[in-house]
Amino acid sequence: MPRLSEVIAALEKLWPAERAESWDAVGTVVGDPGQEISRVLFAVDPVQEIVDEAVKLDADLLVTHHPLYLRGTTTVAASTFKGRVVHTLIKNDIALHVAHTNADTADPGVSDALAGALDLRVVRPLVPDPADPDGCRGLGRVCELDHPLTLREFAARAAERLPATAQGIRVAGDPEAVLRTVAVSGGSGDSLFDDVRAAGVDAFLTADLRHHPASEARAHSPLALLDAAHWATEWPWCELAAAQLDEISDRHGWDLRVHVSKTVTDPWTALAASTATAHPSPATTLPTSASRAPSDSTGAPN
Repeated sequence: MPRLSEVIAALEKLWPAERAESWDAVGTVVGDPGQEISRVLFAVDPVQEIVDEAVKLDADLLVTHHPLYLRGTTTVAASTFKGRVVHTLIKNDIALHVAHTNADTADPGVSDALAGALDLRVVRPLVPDPADPDGCRGLGRVCELDHPLTLREFAARAAERLPATAQGIRVAGDPEAVLRTVAVSGGSGDSLFDDVRAAGVDAFLTADLRHHPASEARAHSPLALLDAAHWATEWPWCELAAAQLDEISDRHGWDLRVHVSKTVTDPWTALAASTATAHPSPATTLPTSASRAPSDSTGAPN
């Protein structure tokens, strides 16, 4: 079995820490470099529910996309929820490693996994990494559809292919507008509107779109917007990352058992649909459902 230091070295080649944003907190949070690793669990969030799953799975290493301590801390007391996570990990000899913005811009990275889940063909990065001479790394992806779809049809595809969440897929734009090109960005993407407009795409699918940036983006152009849950846009990366580690394990003869958590850690748990009858201009209801379970072929959690 490989040591933690060997596995981390392999992960660092996929997602070098120096490619993370300066404000980010990536890398190994908990773990003994000499510890033997036989089972690994990938997840989006390092929350107690996921850590408990790692304990039940008898995992030695938990790899998450989101950091545990993004802004630093002065305590790991078990009386705090993050401190309780640390205590549980250490007591059960489970290491924690984080790949966040260094996985966002990787090739392949978070947005490649999102594009793959939606059957989109990646053309180029939305915001290229100037340090990459090949022009493959960067934030977000500019993609082409396999065949033209209306916004209504593409929203239905997103609702079907991405993990089901309470939010589902929010849509802004003419439901019958025909889409041929789409920009995607896993996680919060409304800081990228200038880049999306410059890319000249028909639609932008991301998460956490706020009122004012979305309203201004719609005023600028007929760009269609699709707003999915943050967790749902990043979960496909877990499957991609697990497959990458599987390939490394096979190449080195490590015989690692690699798993992807299907536990839904999106914080929103229910949706109350608007029913007001005095609304001045009711929103169009597209044939998508926040409760729709994705098809079994995606492997996504229901």
